[in-house]
Amino acid sequence: MAFLDKHKAIETHATLLLVLSFLVVTIGGLVQIVPLFYLENTIEQVEGVRPYTPLELAGRDIYIREGCYVCHSQMIRPMRDEVERYGHYSLAAESMYDHPFQWGSKRTGPDLARVGGRYSDSWHVDHLTDPQSVVPESVMPKYGFIANNVIDGKYIADIMGTHRLVGVPYSDEQIAEAQADFAAQADPNADTAGLLARYGDKVTVSNFDGTPELTEMDAIIAYLQVLGTMVDFSTFTPDPTR
Repeated sequence: MAFLDKHKAIETHATLLLVLSFLVVTIGGLVQIVPLFYLENTIEQVEGVRPYTPLELAGRDIYIREGCYVCHSQMIRPMRDEVERYGHYSLAAESMYDHPFQWGSKRTGPDLARVGGRYSDSWHVDHLTDPQSVVPESVMPKYGFIANNVIDGKYIADIMGTHRLVGVPYSDEQIAEAQADFAAQADPNADTAGLLARYGDKVTVSNFDGTPELTEMDAIIAYLQVLGTMVDFSTFTPDPTR
């Protein structure tokens, strides 16, 4: 009864209730926020994880612009059914260069964390142009218009510079060569030696949309094709201390 009387006193005293509520929210917020300042100490460094190439980064921005994250998550939880369907559970390191990350919380469509390399470029073109032509039961809208949006990467160096401000380790050379790398990744006939030297020989170089112009379709497919491909899970061994 004594406890209930004290509880009643709090609930009937507006100022006291406000102060105590503020304290509870403050403590809860600090518990969630403070660990983020030490995030670099909690992320296991994994071989193979790299920043996105200029074209992949542009594709990611288009992915976000079109709201793809609303229906597709990019986080595989360590549960048997998820691992059997989508592949190895997601690692924190795989999202360390994502601003913002695309983990998501809703799956109208399948998770895309491991979609890279699962389908051909032409499949992605067909799927983005007319989803129901390859997945009849799909409720995904058509995005064929992005194949008509020609892009040249004019501002991609500025975008990469902004990402560097928040911790993505783009080098001066990568930013200086951003527009050239942007175009080279979508042109199999281009000199890609510099691109591969800067981002690794696993970078996919392809005329992603199959047309002479470099379009938003090229960029978003380049992004989709890299998802989940950076880490070699056949050799990956989790750090038990993490």
